[in-house]
Amino acid sequence: MPVFKLTTQAYCKMMLHGAKHPACSVNGILVAEKQKRKEAPQQHQVLFVDCIPLFHGTIALSPVLEVALTLIDTWCKENGYVIAGYYQGNERLKDNSLNPVAERIASRIAEGYSDAALIMVDNSKFSMDCIIPSIHVYESHDNRWKAKDPHEDVFEDWPEAQRITASLMDGRSYETLVDFDSHLDDLRNDWANPEINKSIIHLC
Repeated sequence: MPVFKLTTQAYCKMMLHGAKHPACSVNGILVAEKQKRKEAPQQHQVLFVDCIPLFHGTIALSPVLEVALTLIDTWCKENGYVIAGYYQGNERLKDNSLNPVAERIASRIAEGYSDAALIMVDNSKFSMDCIIPSIHVYESHDNRWKAKDPHEDVFEDWPEAQRITASLMDGRSYETLVDFDSHLDDLRNDWANPEINKSIIHLC
């Protein structure tokens, strides 16, 4: 089975998405490096280098989701990435469970990328200082989503991710985060969030 690793950028933007819309469900796409597999299938690593925030509030399968996935897929091909995962934060504070929407969208992604991951944001662990990771990671087994070992380190560099996420939270960077809902309201809003990406690099 693959080893999943999240970069600081991917984790930060997931957390910022949830912070911007604390009373809503949020979701998005995880993108990974596109690479030729050289190791044995059970040993290779999937590195999630970025995330693309999708929606807040209404997150069901829809024609708008299809449009978003098509645009993201084109962007990935231009940048050497591949759509490789899905994340979701549920609306209620104590609800971090999988639901049919998360499973269906993640399974759709897994049709095109067999080593896809599904990440659920744990709202109950979320805080502005980001002391502990607030995610649960799932992988696909026989067309079902199974939780990975919670003790497995899924971060490329957790101390860095914690420090930078907390710094961005303190600076209220989440206020400038753009998801596809924001992009559809005004097409000048860039869902790749280049300014936040620059802030993350500057803090590294």
